[in-house]
Amino acid sequence: MLDQVAELIREVAHTVVLPRFQRLSADEVHQKSPGDLVTIADQESERALTRGLTALLPGSVVVGEEAVAADASVRDRLGGSGSVWVVDPVDGTNNFAAGRTPFCVMVALVRDGETTASWILDVVADHLTVAELGAGVYRDGERIKARADDPGAAGLHGVIAGKYFPDELRTEVLTNAAGLGGYTGGRHCAGYEYPAVAVDEQQFAMFWRILPWDHVPGALIVREAGGVVRYLDGAEHRPTGDQRGLLVAANEDIWHTVHRTLLPSGPPV
Repeated sequence: MLDQVAELIREVAHTVVLPRFQRLSADEVHQKSPGDLVTIADQESERALTRGLTALLPGSVVVGEEAVAADASVRDRLGGSGSVWVVDPVDGTNNFAAGRTPFCVMVALVRDGETTASWILDVVADHLTVAELGAGVYRDGERIKARADDPGAAGLHGVIAGKYFPDELRTEVLTNAAGLGGYTGGRHCAGYEYPAVAVDEQQFAMFWRILPWDHVPGALIVREAGGVVRYLDGAEHRPTGDQRGLLVAANEDIWHTVHRTLLPSGPPV
């Protein structure tokens, strides 16, 4: 099934998403909430993926970003038993709508509350990252592993996606980030940030708003590469979790180093 899902994602990306890149008309982009866009490509991609995924696995259901935007109760499917597909039809929609990269198509399969497989396709770069629980993670067919050592805070570079942080926490984290080797605000695309940790382009990423379609696919990829994905209080990320604040790191030691550096007084209450 790994290959079948990968083929479906590529087909949808190349026939639905990519043809609309830098070709959207004004009436094909709408605002769901302030700063949160949806395009016709998001909607058509999710419909195509939903049809294809449920056909591949009869009896399964889908939790897609746009379906939840239309009916919030759809998200409750993640708390049930059975097989649930988590779909982000265009991750990085704001980038896509602005005619810039990166943007991705992301899918994860959750069985009885546990993520068992995930796929992230960086559409323009054409990198496909696939993970299976207990079987590792592969990028473009080659197995990848996250960094295993900790060079210390001054040797670490990563992302602090501070847009949704509470003001006080943002101030604390960004002030303390001076103790790290460097950071950026990210590429506004979780589908880019997670694989970047897995291949050591960066060693950590910190987020505040944790929506399942943004984080469930990437969390399995980082963990299968040897990394760590935990809430700021140290609890493991779960597909059904509704906490805010997440720290992704290439390994256990780096997670603790970044956490101590950015939050020396402990996690926010």
